[in-house]
Amino acid sequence: MENIQQRGHLLTEQINPNSQNLDQLNTVELVTLFNSEDARTLTAIAQAKLELAQAIDAASAALSRGGRLFYVGAGTSGRLGVLDAAECPPTFCTDPDMVQGIIAGGAAALIRSSENLEDRPQDGAEAIAQRKIIEKDVVVGISAGGTTPYVHGALNAAKQRGATTIAISCVPAEQVPIIVDIDIRLLTGPEILAGSTRLKAGTVTKMALNILSTGVMVKLGKVYGNRMIDVSVTNSKLYDRALRILEELTELSRPEAAELLDRSGKRVKLALLMHWTGLEPEAGQLLLDKHHGNLRTALESNKNP
Repeated sequence: MENIQQRGHLLTEQINPNSQNLDQLNTVELVTLFNSEDARTLTAIAQAKLELAQAIDAASAALSRGGRLFYVGAGTSGRLGVLDAAECPPTFCTDPDMVQGIIAGGAAALIRSSENLEDRPQDGAEAIAQRKIIEKDVVVGISAGGTTPYVHGALNAAKQRGATTIAISCVPAEQVPIIVDIDIRLLTGPEILAGSTRLKAGTVTKMALNILSTGVMVKLGKVYGNRMIDVSVTNSKLYDRALRILEELTELSRPEAAELLDRSGKRVKLALLMHWTGLEPEAGQLLLDKHHGNLRTALESNKNP
């Protein structure tokens, strides 16, 4: 532990003047304080909207060319990245390889603290090499304090391989410069519990990842209006959601929607195309494939062959 880096100057490590008497607050005061501090996450997202938009455009362009999106982090940051990646297949019916989460310590770190593993930049670089990341991929390094060696090792290795690199951190650039293609700074200020970045920093990171992955999937044509038309129908809740999407967009009765969904192989997007064009499943899927899965452009082309 020699040569320990001094981090007290970092925004995420500073003392929050609003919570100096945290241990003396009654329970209602405690909750009120959390609520007022958490409001800062909305401002932080608003101030980073241009960088978030750039990240969405870069990632959607890469994925449309067959690239992959990777989140890399340690501790809370790593867990949030893995969570966002894991939710893409059921929500958008993506291949599990399209969006992946990489966490220092691997799967075991998801349920048991392994923060000591974040100090090895070579492990981050090795994770990039193991996944054979190339120039058409996108790597998002997540580090609340911006200094995590594991994340920096991964970003540097990804950069050397020509991948697009994005950083998400909660400290100003002047405190921790990070050389990446897109630098997202989510400045929520000092934590209520000094240095506990699973709080505001974790919340704002989750918000940013929600925006990033959902925005990418919208750009990839996996949404129609505000409906998740690529939903993976794998349980009763999602089957009900699929039927409701069909009922709402087509005005079919529930039994009619169920019959249409079954004929489409439980693919909502294909079911909608079949209903609106009269095409059979095979022809409808060919049309969707021709338009890279975009329902709107497929429908337009059918109107104007």
